[in-house]
Amino acid sequence: MEPPVRRTPRFPFSAPAEVVRLGTTSVEKTKVNELSLYGCYLDTKTPLTRGTHVTVKIISGGQFFEASATVIYAQPTLGMGVAFREVKPTYLAVLQTWLRQALEKQNAPPPSIDDFETEKGDGI
Repeated sequence: MEPPVRRTPRFPFSAPAEVVRLGTTSVEKTKVNELSLYGCYLDTKTPLTRGTHVTVKIISGGQFFEASATVIYAQPTLGMGVAFREVKPTYLAVLQTWLRQALEKQNAPPPSIDDFETEKGDGI
């Protein structure tokens, strides 16, 4: 069976996150592992069941993102993928900034030995 084709690429992204199940006040602290324009993957030992409606909050680089989302798949003891359902324009701008930064980081050339020595101040 072929994996589903994604609408947009996902990028490695590491940031703290909070998940609140719709209709509750309980907050689960988690971590974003991957990010895309339409959703993210959250590392958690206790993923919610498929179809659960949540609010996702992410903080990175002094910026804040929030969206209503739906759990689209769960991997026991590993995490869950969520699809954003509603993203306000202010938060969409933050998300686009993070994705642009992730793309730039992914496309950056690998560091050379000269870069490493310059950073350490040990130039040969």
